[in-house]
Amino acid sequence: MDTKEIKVMKKILNVNDRIAEELRNELKEKGILFINLMSSPGSGKTTILEKTAEKFGNKICVIEGDIRTTLDAERVSRAGIQAYQINTGPFGGDCHLESGWIKSAIDEIDLSNIEILFVENIGNLVCPAEFDVGAHINAVVLSVTEGEDKPLKYPLAFQNSHLCIISKTDLLPYLDINIENIKENIRKVNPKMKIIEISAKSGEGLNDWKEYLHKSR
Repeated sequence: MDTKEIKVMKKILNVNDRIAEELRNELKEKGILFINLMSSPGSGKTTILEKTAEKFGNKICVIEGDIRTTLDAERVSRAGIQAYQINTGPFGGDCHLESGWIKSAIDEIDLSNIEILFVENIGNLVCPAEFDVGAHINAVVLSVTEGEDKPLKYPLAFQNSHLCIISKTDLLPYLDINIENIKENIRKVNPKMKIIEISAKSGEGLNDWKEYLHKSR
């Protein structure tokens, strides 16, 4: 019984990975940078996307992943970003997005003028890191309010990412948190990780983020 269950899981992941690789190649051929944003709920992913729109405007498209509601899609739409919502609640409430769902969304989106496609994955640091969605860059957002230990507790999200955005840095004066300890713990699990510190409120680090996107394209 155990052997059969393992084979079924491998088959599911193999199909997911095949579709993901097809998406990665397809979007590269179209000149579209595809970024998968992962984080805990409330880390600031949506706010970062709103701020990103100030530079890239309607050249951005976001696929929003949530179990319920279209709240984040509505927010980024108001910022001028083309948005597409995937809700997993109607079919079990999965805590991650899969490449097949992303492909279905892309098939319905007009990408003719898009330069950067984001997936704002469902908020948690576990399940989304296990599924390749076809992104060129996996980015994990970690707010300073989450503490210094999260990279050590949830290493897969950091091991499978190319970039870590440390968000809400304007709150550091009010917290018993050392940002250097956060960065040290990130590099313990992924020594090659690119790190950008951002405060969407003060604007600190947003130019570094936008420059990173520009160079990645």
